[in-house]
Amino acid sequence: MQRSELQQYLQEFLQVDKFRDYAPNGLQVEGKSEINRIVTGVTACQPLIDAAIACQADAILVHHGFFWKSEPQVLVGMKRRRIKSLLVNDINLFGYHLPLDAHPQVGNNITLAVQLGLQEAAPVSSLPQELLWRGYLPHSMSPELFTEWIAAKLGRKPLHLPAPRKDIRTVAWCTGGAQDYIDQAYELGVDAFISGEVSERTFHSAAEQGIHYYAAGHHATELYGIQALGAHLAQQFGLEHTFIDIANPV
Repeated sequence: MQRSELQQYLQEFLQVDKFRDYAPNGLQVEGKSEINRIVTGVTACQPLIDAAIACQADAILVHHGFFWKSEPQVLVGMKRRRIKSLLVNDINLFGYHLPLDAHPQVGNNITLAVQLGLQEAAPVSSLPQELLWRGYLPHSMSPELFTEWIAAKLGRKPLHLPAPRKDIRTVAWCTGGAQDYIDQAYELGVDAFISGEVSERTFHSAAEQGIHYYAAGHHATELYGIQALGAHLAQQFGLEHTFIDIANPV
């Protein structure tokens, strides 16, 4: 398919215009106009780009792309090497951040819910951009058992910040670096909140508000959305799709 066709489809499918984000969503580096083979991955790091080159990919789709508001604007060092690799090999780079977190079909939050077996998963409608989600465990679990449950499902043991409540049934979550949603999660009255990362202040929020917090890994909580998006495009357009996981313990 043509690059412009894929770009337009993703713009509409992921409802990109709904979001105010920290980086551009869509085509970030232009490559060849005809796309038949795509590679997906969480972050546009050099090992992912190298693997895509080895796969002879026409395009890479990632959750964490380039040109973040907080990063230097000059093309030097690591950033230059990454972009040079894409340009020399004529590979398109597409990045989708918040639109991929929130999407109800292939988004990071819904696919994490499926991976963890959370039921009645839905975004909290009172918050903007539908980034905080809520659902239920199939049955109540002790905090310790829920730690092991997450570890088994994600292949990574989470950091658990405990609270006085005993059992866990209701859960809120937002993938990635969304630990500061813990205060909104508390307002929902849930037993536990899951995100990817943790800050010093998160410990105090969990302890003083009586809500269990699980830092399950930024990378580990965002593995599934980009895979689902790639599978969707392969099915929709007959593209060849390969997901490449560049392991990250964070």
